[in-house]
Amino acid sequence: MSKIPKLLTIAGSDPSGGAGVQGDLKTFSAFRCYGMAAITGLTAQNTRGVTAAYPVAPDIVAAQIAAVMADIPPDAIKTGMVATPDIAAAVASALGSAPRNLVLDPVLVPTQGASLAAPGLERALLSTLLPLARLVTPNIYEAGALTETPKARGIDEMAAQGLLLIEAGAKAVLVKGGDLAGEPVDVLVADGETRLFHGRRIETRHTHGTGCALSSAIAAGLAKGDSLIDAIATAKVWLEGALEAAEALEMGKGRGPPHHLHALWR
Repeated sequence: MSKIPKLLTIAGSDPSGGAGVQGDLKTFSAFRCYGMAAITGLTAQNTRGVTAAYPVAPDIVAAQIAAVMADIPPDAIKTGMVATPDIAAAVASALGSAPRNLVLDPVLVPTQGASLAAPGLERALLSTLLPLARLVTPNIYEAGALTETPKARGIDEMAAQGLLLIEAGAKAVLVKGGDLAGEPVDVLVADGETRLFHGRRIETRHTHGTGCALSSAIAAGLAKGDSLIDAIATAKVWLEGALEAAEALEMGKGRGPPHHLHALWR
């Protein structure tokens, strides 16, 4: 049997199971990888929104990461909600100067509900975790917040925001365009080039946690040894399938989750 890829998610808990560490672990399993989790915060949320969020003490977050890294070094790491500047600094310190295949998903504000980011988190992410990441995956709202520019209205503005993040120290940036009208297009800025990843618009209300899912799927591909381009392309195809199958779950009265395990539950 070949070596099983191992991944660590560093993110908040979603008790409804669609996003956060719960969604990440399902995504890792969907890609036949072993998932581990360091929890940065507790939330009260469901498919209708976030009603409360409680960050974990930074030293406890760092201790979780250190315990995993010392015993089961991951092949890739994905960070989601880190909540506060102090937690961001603690995560960066615990990971060290060269974490392997780090995908930074800068979770700042959910589509609906309470904020998941304390004041100053954008600047903390830029100074602590962004330089360590192999890939940064903001949506158009997060890209605007991180670059202090208006929300992108199209591909050119998404690419410009990606370039600003490269200039801020990122190695590669995938600006996710799912919140724009029309067919979804994600924009990758890396190695001095811009590449577009076109997708299909899946008509479903079950989109809770799709940003977490895509970033985690990319991390799984990197853990398995895929190139960055192949990892993104494979993740997008998988997510489209998860969205198409989401209705079968019949979860919640609001924005339900995608069906992370659709291929394994056939």
